[in-house]
Amino acid sequence: MTSKKESKELKKKKELALQVIERLKEEYPNSDCTLEYDREQAWKLLVSVRLAAQCTDARVNVVVEELYKHFPTVEALADAPVEEIEKLVHPCGLGNSKARDISACMKVLRDQYSGRVPDTMEELLKLPGVGRKSANLVLGDVYGKPAIVTDTHCIRLSNRIGFVDGTTEPGKVERELWKIIPPEEGNDLCHRLVDHGRAVCTARTKPYCDRCCLADICAKRGV
Repeated sequence: MTSKKESKELKKKKELALQVIERLKEEYPNSDCTLEYDREQAWKLLVSVRLAAQCTDARVNVVVEELYKHFPTVEALADAPVEEIEKLVHPCGLGNSKARDISACMKVLRDQYSGRVPDTMEELLKLPGVGRKSANLVLGDVYGKPAIVTDTHCIRLSNRIGFVDGTTEPGKVERELWKIIPPEEGNDLCHRLVDHGRAVCTARTKPYCDRCCLADICAKRGV
């Protein structure tokens, strides 16, 4: 049972979330996924998001261009030797495991879904190499469904702003954010948190609070 104190704290976080959403909308009106793909070929987003683990989106965007020259369809990638995939995705790091996951995932899409990416969390999580972060990205960006992508920027800024309290486990952060963020706003907010995390509320340098649109409402935890 929720106590009065907990209810009051949750209400404050909901109000904070709405303020943050509106301000970031003004600051980053055109935020979108920085992994390049065609929404008519959603399988490419699954490939890119797997390659993006411990790698920059910019590098992934370059690497997949060469990958698709060799294997331009789900079927081609499913039939490709894992060793060939690994050679092409090696610049993204962890080439062996990423190549195995991509190969296995494409085989499932080919054999069970006729090349189409499923549109439910349950089905997406059954795909090799796909976790909740990847599944939420597909659901939100490709299918326009409510989604919260708890990547490193989302987790870091959610703690710093005050959405969550010292929580870094992705699943727990996602659950906490669902409590305070309107479902229709989750996906776009996460993209804006990425843009804000790169431009202003940086991780590798001291954040630029002097030019932050959230400076007066941010908890500034860890600053």
